[in-house]
Amino acid sequence: MKRIGRGVRIGSAGLLISLVLAGCGASKSSNQVKNKVTWMQTSELSSMDVSKMTDMISDTTLNGTNEGLLRMVKGNRLIPGVAKSYHVSKDGLTWTFNLRHSKWSDGTPVTAKDFVYSWRRTVTPKTAGEFAYTFDHIKNAKAINQGKMAPAKLGAIAKSPYKLVVHLTRPQSYFKYLVSQAYFFPQSQAAVKKFGAKYGTTSRDMVYNGPFKLTGWTGTNDTWSLVKNNQYWHKSAVKPDQIKFQVEKDPSTVVNQYQSNKLDVAILSGQQVQQYRHNKQLHIRKNAQMWFMEMNQKKYPFFRNHNIRKAISLSIDRNQFTKKVLQDGSTPSKGFVALGLGSRNGRDFADDAYVKSAVTANSAAAKKLWLKGLKQTGKKTVSFTLLADDTDTGKRSAEFIQSELDKLPGFNVAVENLPFKTRLTRSANGQFQMVLSSWTGDYPDPMTSLSNMTSHSSYNNGKWTNRQYDRLVEAAEGKDANRPQQRWRDMVKAEKVLANDEGIVPLYQAAVPQLVKPGIKGIQFFPESPEWDWSKIYRTK
Repeated sequence: MKRIGRGVRIGSAGLLISLVLAGCGASKSSNQVKNKVTWMQTSELSSMDVSKMTDMISDTTLNGTNEGLLRMVKGNRLIPGVAKSYHVSKDGLTWTFNLRHSKWSDGTPVTAKDFVYSWRRTVTPKTAGEFAYTFDHIKNAKAINQGKMAPAKLGAIAKSPYKLVVHLTRPQSYFKYLVSQAYFFPQSQAAVKKFGAKYGTTSRDMVYNGPFKLTGWTGTNDTWSLVKNNQYWHKSAVKPDQIKFQVEKDPSTVVNQYQSNKLDVAILSGQQVQQYRHNKQLHIRKNAQMWFMEMNQKKYPFFRNHNIRKAISLSIDRNQFTKKVLQDGSTPSKGFVALGLGSRNGRDFADDAYVKSAVTANSAAAKKLWLKGLKQTGKKTVSFTLLADDTDTGKRSAEFIQSELDKLPGFNVAVENLPFKTRLTRSANGQFQMVLSSWTGDYPDPMTSLSNMTSHSSYNNGKWTNRQYDRLVEAAEGKDANRPQQRWRDMVKAEKVLANDEGIVPLYQAAVPQLVKPGIKGIQFFPESPEWDWSKIYRTK
């Protein structure tokens, strides 16, 4: 899921929380919403354009306002969404979805053509959709995205208004999970045409087919709300009347807002977690969100040197980073793929693919590799800037990384903290030297992360390339797709290639420490999916 800086792409696979509140309703004035919950976000909402959104905040918001063919819930279960049923051919190449009669928020019907249009729009080169690569298994998708074929040739066909048939070029066991994700949601062609360049940039320039409608978002402000969508096919199951979001970046402000009852859910930072460790309102939720550092290997040949990349990774003490700096329950990463994104024979993928030497600090080895790399690149000193978010966590993280890298002889590191949306844009456009990035998987399979680091992936911002890695991912997605054991081996080998070559610098697997008001009961946390089930959140006191 999504990138965040997946914010909290929350993104895996990330978080799914359903909150059920118990107790008696407090008295409210007539101008107050009956069932209103105020939720905190750590970063701004970036985009509501299904084809262009890339981050966690946008993803989780879209999962409240819109709906795909299926929905993923606890235990990796899939339940009906717009599709009331589906069928897969024996060879795994043809998927048929039978759609229910549902509507957009403007009252027009949601049909199979809306899915076909949406998917075509995403893979069309001029759209520049960063999730276009996730459609690669659909017939002709790759050729369309490369500009070699017309979008009308995509292997997604509206056989009738309420029957969608999808033809794959090769089996993809997790395709059922993909169609539950935001980037596979339908889009109204009429709405895209009506709103033009403004489509998805404000709450008014969008239509919705999910439990809620988005209101109050101008495209640049720090507050927005979800309100009930009366056109939603299952509106009777939607419990809250309104969920209000507000962005808070300053830790002290967050706590003050929570204590003054202006926030029902607050995300803590650093030492605040220790201060509240005995408070029953504190919940630390593991997340399949991985944070890592990317180096721009396309623009800066210096970072193409393996010894340089290795030295940078071995300079960073991840245990000190998580325990002394973050202090929020996050744990040192074992690799790029987070724990919880797949297991075989009782072994988690992250454990099977673990290359300890790639993520364990070793200052002596780091210095030796660094000096060797400097000699190979003809450098004596280098100066680079590290980009990071302007959140409290982003600032503390960048400062720590800076202090670790400054120990390498002749390495001068500056830090630039940017608003989340700006950092995302600059990362995607290659306008960085080094950057702290994150990724939270979208579905419970290692490929949700591994596919990002292929040489052709739009999410490979640093443009690391490795032919062996590409071949292994291609094998797992192609000739070994229906051979589970061999596919697993391909993926494990690919992760180890990435680790040994230090294509990126894995840092830590995130946790989300939250204060939750006593009136919010029955929290269910499970990391198989990145979405929050907003429809089950409601207030009773």
